[in-house]
Amino acid sequence: MIPLTRITFDSDIMGGKPCIRGMRVTVGMIVGLVASGHTKEEILKLYPYLDSKDLDEALAYAAWRVEEIDVPLVSA
Repeated sequence: MIPLTRITFDSDIMGGKPCIRGMRVTVGMIVGLVASGHTKEEILKLYPYLDSKDLDEALAYAAWRVEEIDVPLVSA
């Protein structure tokens, strides 16, 4: 996985969900917009404070996260 510089986690912002550069824009929101058929250009027009690299990194993070496996820890 490439280093992520635009995805942030802060428990005080959106409950700690992965966000774009500390803003109240979640990776899930970006993925949802793309999944519903919005183009990158449409998203950038709707959210002018985002840039193309924000969207690329959000999608890269989401793709990486889907492949990650959560393994529960068992107490002894």
